[in-house]
Amino acid sequence: MTGVTQGDDGPAEEVRRPTIAAVARDRRVWLILAVVAGLLVCCCSAVVGTLVALSASLLST
Repeated sequence: MTGVTQGDDGPAEEVRRPTIAAVARDRRVWLILAVVAGLLVCCCSAVVGTLVALSASLLST
């Protein structure tokens, strides 16, 4: 405890958030973005492949 409560008029401690540059240097962020991008590409390609297969079967009949 810092000794500062809600009723005190003293300055509250300021919580510093990391800057965007510091977050961008973190390799975990890039790993998460890469996984999300990979999943997005796989899902989109599966949808496109399904649509192509359906359209091909509709055109062949």
